[in-house]
Amino acid sequence: MYTFLPENFTPVKTKPSKELKPMICAILLGLVLVISSIVAWCFYSASLRRASRLKTELLDLKEDGFIIKNRNEEVVFRLAFQSGTLNLDSCSKEGDILKCTKSDKGNVNFFIQIVKPKDTVMCYRVRWEEFRADTEVQHTMFWDDAHWYGGAEMSVQHWPIKLSGYQEPKPFVTSDVYTFRDSFGGILERYWLSSKAAAIKINDSCPFHLGWNSSEKSLFFEARYQDSSYKPAVGQLPFPELSYRVCVGSDVTSIHKYMVRRYFNKPTKIPSENAFRYPIWSTWALYKTDINQDKLLRFTEKIKKYKFNCSHIEIDDMYSKMYGDFDFDTVKFPNASEMFKKLKEDGFKVTLWIHPFINYNSPNFGVGIEKQLFVMEPSGKLPAMVQWWNGIGAILDFTNPNARDWFQNNLKRLKSKYFISSFKFDAGETSYLPKQFSTFRPLSDPSIFSRRYTEMAIPFYDRAELRVGYQSQNISCFFRIIDRNSVWGYELGLKSLIPTVLTISMLGYPFILPDMIGGNFYPNSSTAGTDELPDRELYIRWLELSAFMPSMQFSVPPWLYDKEVIEIAQKFTELHESLVAPLLLELAGEVTDTGDPIIRPIWWISPNDIRAHKIDSQFLIGDTLMVAPVLEPGKQERDVYLPAGKWRSYKGELFVKTPRFLTDYPVDLDEVAYFIWVS
Repeated sequence: MYTFLPENFTPVKTKPSKELKPMICAILLGLVLVISSIVAWCFYSASLRRASRLKTELLDLKEDGFIIKNRNEEVVFRLAFQSGTLNLDSCSKEGDILKCTKSDKGNVNFFIQIVKPKDTVMCYRVRWEEFRADTEVQHTMFWDDAHWYGGAEMSVQHWPIKLSGYQEPKPFVTSDVYTFRDSFGGILERYWLSSKAAAIKINDSCPFHLGWNSSEKSLFFEARYQDSSYKPAVGQLPFPELSYRVCVGSDVTSIHKYMVRRYFNKPTKIPSENAFRYPIWSTWALYKTDINQDKLLRFTEKIKKYKFNCSHIEIDDMYSKMYGDFDFDTVKFPNASEMFKKLKEDGFKVTLWIHPFINYNSPNFGVGIEKQLFVMEPSGKLPAMVQWWNGIGAILDFTNPNARDWFQNNLKRLKSKYFISSFKFDAGETSYLPKQFSTFRPLSDPSIFSRRYTEMAIPFYDRAELRVGYQSQNISCFFRIIDRNSVWGYELGLKSLIPTVLTISMLGYPFILPDMIGGNFYPNSSTAGTDELPDRELYIRWLELSAFMPSMQFSVPPWLYDKEVIEIAQKFTELHESLVAPLLLELAGEVTDTGDPIIRPIWWISPNDIRAHKIDSQFLIGDTLMVAPVLEPGKQERDVYLPAGKWRSYKGELFVKTPRFLTDYPVDLDEVAYFIWVS
């Protein structure tokens, strides 16, 4: 049966009851929450997957840098990417390698690789390579609350590192830091170490520039070829690459030992034992370029008269007629052969000052041009002339085996003719290379020139000294710190000696010559002393400190002062010979195996002692002899820090309750406070 409805019939819509409205709203809201939860979970899962992809053992990578923690979850290394940020979506993790292929600038080759060489050490290989020539790679490392050590010899030297102001990155190459005060020194390595047991070594292949910002406590590590003295290797595109290795250990001493054994060469031999035992006597500070035969013989007679021992006499600047000659000026040394015969009979060995320059007025300048022995202009047709502190000349190209052999053969003839023992090799820094030049073998890193100069000295190592060092730890010579002024302070003065020696020690150079007692005494640049001599008290305190260094060197002699100064000098040269030298020679014998420094910071035996991390006026010889000299004018006392252990003072006092500070510990003018570890 069918029901028929009228055409104008409209059904009545049923309205939901008031009770159903809240239920419908709740269902809709629930659906929204469920969908939101699903989206949030997907996003969170993706974030977790990305986080796990960008996190490796104790290292967290972000788009703008990374941090490294130690096993106690303490942040020990923090670095920011200054020149670009990573696109984290381009990153992936394959085993121990984390890779990224894009940054905000475009394509990059970035990776971090974990290397775990031993249970107590974790290392991270880091590399950022650009694919453009007109750019740079810059990373910023923050000091934070750690103390840092290493890097380079500086004109103002502190321990730990203390830099001032703001410095744009500049080439990290060897320079004469006495003349060019804002540069890096003649001894440097791309290595830094922190009190929090983190260390960083920049790869040798990088066109490395260094800058800093003291207000934010940071170092700038930069790689670039543009507007730089670095050049890409032959056949290599000029794409900048910054690569380095960061290693973290259990304490500052153990991580340093690991880094030295892994990255530095070690000396293969030990210099002359007498250079450790007896003072070196130089003519420089006393006579400058006004040395001659009579003055030299009178100098040696006085050494004998006052009964001082002597490793060797060092004849310094201007014994030849022209710079670049390899013989004695017959006006200043009318009978050089007889003079050397007498010196030999009197028991004196002799070394000569030498340098890599051939001035234009030397007969050897023409020889060098004919034989193509010099660093050349970029065209390779003419020698590149340089101005150095003694005039204008050409510089020998030690990348050229012929130039090296010619120079060595001239030195060997000098040795044979006059019974010369060895040479004081001056200069060798890149600051004396012309701005534009070419060498026999191209130099991608200018400091390799300094390295080649040190290699040239190997046949003369026994009593030789060098003032440049770059990747030269295997050269078994004494390395001399740059000239000091006769002043008390941290800028090339007495207070700079311990920080400089400790820095060079940490860079892997154990045989260190701390320059001349009392400083070089340049009257125009010195603020301590009369017109004739360095300040008397300064001279005495310098002498006392030098007695505990690997070698002592006199130039201004003690007999120019008075009887007390002579007696203090005799006392400390004897103490050096009897107490210090035997320990030095024992440690020198170990260096060829371990690479451990001879002169060590206080933290070496107390690596977790935060007070030891910043002590800059005390040091150790080995682990058993601690030295605390007086370095302030007018003082006959000083504060001394004794690290943990039993210590017996030079006065016989036994200190058992340590670590502790000895406040205002009395030290007379003729004393150095030193302490021997009691087992």
